Amino acid sequence: MDQPSGRSFMQVLCEKYSPENFPYRRGPGMGVHVPATPQGSPMKDRLNLPSVLVLNSCGITCAGDENEIAAFCAHVSELDLSDNKLEDWHEVSKIVSNVPHLEFLNLSSNPLSLSVLERRCAGSFAGVRKLVLNNSKASWETVHTILQELPDLEELFLCLNDYETVSCSPVCCQSLKLLHITDNNLQDWTEIRKLGIMFPSLDTLILANNNLTTIEESEDSLARLFPNLRSINLHKSAGLHCWEDIDKLNSFPKLEEVKLLGIPLLQSYTTEERRKLLIARLPSIVKLNGSIVADGEREDSERFFIRYYMEFPEEEVPFRYHELVTKYGKLEPLAVVDLRPQSSVKVELHFQDKVEEMSIRLDQTVAELKKHLKTVVQLSTSNMLLFYLDQEAPFGPEEMKYSSRALHSYGIRDGDKIYVEPRMK
Repeated sequence: MDQPSGRSFMQVLCEKYSPENFPYRRGPGMGVHVPATPQGSPMKDRLNLPSVLVLNSCGITCAGDENEIAAFCAHVSELDLSDNKLEDWHEVSKIVSNVPHLEFLNLSSNPLSLSVLERRCAGSFAGVRKLVLNNSKASWETVHTILQELPDLEELFLCLNDYETVSCSPVCCQSLKLLHITDNNLQDWTEIRKLGIMFPSLDTLILANNNLTTIEESEDSLARLFPNLRSINLHKSAGLHCWEDIDKLNSFPKLEEVKLLGIPLLQSYTTEERRKLLIARLPSIVKLNGSIVADGEREDSERFFIRYYMEFPEEEVPFRYHELVTKYGKLEPLAVVDLRPQSSVKVELHFQDKVEEMSIRLDQTVAELKKHLKTVVQLSTSNMLLFYLDQEAPFGPEEMKYSSRALHSYGIRDGDKIYVEPRMK
């Protein structure tokens, strides 16, 4: 069989990890020594290979010499072949079958949709636990073939593959714990439920950047479909428009982490309102949008929820409101406290035998107040003495003798008194 044209895996490996390009590193599995090599072989006497090989964007199209791969890669556990030109699953199989301890394989952005994956080739992936097929446009038939041959697969990445539907596998994959299927076009919840059927042990489901619409599923059905789901990511699910969709997340019996940013439902709320309303509606979650929900925050959010809905018409009040009223009782509305500094006060102005109530601005200085009082008391500012009497102060009036001092610094309040006296000559 003719070797495909292009750069081989082994050729790139020798170039990148030769002693000239990759200094020798001490430690187990870091240097592999092969004492005798065939005449003219590209293999050096020693390649300094780590257990994690990163060969992305190297133009790889084929495997190369399988004996050399086996000789050098016996200790390799992780292999990144993303952004290469591998289009034949048979060539990928040649590589993987000669890396016996491989657990992580990244085949993202290789044109592998151009060939069919046969089961005998997929069998070489048997030991892989984490498989990345992002932007490979791998068909569901390819995915099903892989699932049947990877009994220990725990994490699967299927992002950017233009999926609009999900095709159910003929067999369940009991081992899969994490499915990363972002940036596709999965809109209908009937497609998502197929994932629950295929992966009954799923712990983490990442569905961000799909156009997911309303969750059309009964609570009992959701619990059966995703009995072990602990974490779900629904970022930018453009079709989620109602709170009932959020409430249905409570149907997952083990759910404790939720990510919900960029959905239309939440756009009209402030950041604080979004978080508190979500926490109050999802009583079992311990982490929201990546942040831990503390016990104190949960109680604050639930009390906020009660007050938020207490003025709504009865037909618009969610069931969760009644649950929380049972828990905390009916709460009084929070008092509205204006924490802005007071800008003016009403004081009693005393001059000779006259008393006049007047309003004064607190942002002005003593000198400015004197100018304002000139026409009232018929004294020049230079011939005017001011005294301030705090109604609760035990020490009597205080002379306001610093012209540049602001009135608010005296702590003047409504009902206090200001005395005006002429300066003694």
